Amino acid sequence: MLILGIETSCDETAVALYDSASHQVDQLVHTQVDIHAPYGGVVPELASRDHVTRLAPMIEHFLSERFIKPSELDGIAYTRGPGLIGALMVGACLGKSLAYGWGIPALGVHHIEAHLLAVMLEETQPDFPFVALIVSGGHSLLVHVKGVGEYHLLGETLDDAAGEAFDKTAKLLGLSYPGGPALAALAEQGDPKAYHFTRPMMHHPTCDMSFSGLKTQIAKTYAELPEDSCMADLAASFQAAVVDVLIAKSTRALKQVNSKRLVVAGGVSANQRLRRLSQTTFKKHGIDVVFPKLAYCTDNAAMVAYTGAVRMAAGEFDSDLSIQPKARWPLVDLRKPTS
Repeated sequence: MLILGIETSCDETAVALYDSASHQVDQLVHTQVDIHAPYGGVVPELASRDHVTRLAPMIEHFLSERFIKPSELDGIAYTRGPGLIGALMVGACLGKSLAYGWGIPALGVHHIEAHLLAVMLEETQPDFPFVALIVSGGHSLLVHVKGVGEYHLLGETLDDAAGEAFDKTAKLLGLSYPGGPALAALAEQGDPKAYHFTRPMMHHPTCDMSFSGLKTQIAKTYAELPEDSCMADLAASFQAAVVDVLIAKSTRALKQVNSKRLVVAGGVSANQRLRRLSQTTFKKHGIDVVFPKLAYCTDNAAMVAYTGAVRMAAGEFDSDLSIQPKARWPLVDLRKPTS
């Protein structure tokens, strides 16, 4: 199957092709950083307008550059949710319209399931079952994954997502947008032991997480710092606290379901400290840790195309022409493909 993937859930416009026969993927991503930077965060209306302007020309250019005709496609997968409703509408409307015009099926894909399955784009794919830690700007959750569509929630954040805490802390420190990557880069230059911040709920007997209290503690510490203080030390100490919590909760989840396999996905899975400590920590206990390539950590259409291909191969597709994006869509609402 040759599937065209479309991703417009937030502030990246992305298209991709996934060929299930060769397991080859190709993608094109446009980021809206320059548009949102003056505001210090994503402006939903501006995001939607930019998707409208760019998506159709990107698809036309992407296919023509690769000498792919619409008649060669077997389907179109687009992000149905969760995400910004206006941004989702753009991808859903164009994706379903093109599919109808080209006489091929379309399928709305769950954004978090796509992040979770992004690791399957690697040459060596992890076997089911495994525990997945999905961490991004909008989501932080631990899931027991028994197969595609077989997801049992083990724990989630009770307030801010890990990526959201990164972004808000970066804004507090006056770092450039996008804040999370900027803070992580600054943290690499600092001492993670310079300040001791609380590790919220790290020893709580559940797999749930919380990051809003840590963010408040950072704000209070920052307000009391002398002007010549090292911001890199503050960033490194904050990052260390978040990563410690994520590793501790992942450890608890692995023990809870007696698993020796962990997949880490989502935008925060690109964080270098999280990658380093996960590998060293879990290797000691005989646990395999798998991360997607950096290109598949943040929002991208490759993961959408792959997820669409898997579900379409099982006979799933949109049954009508209605446009029904979902701003909120719990992962556990998904079901295993029936065929």
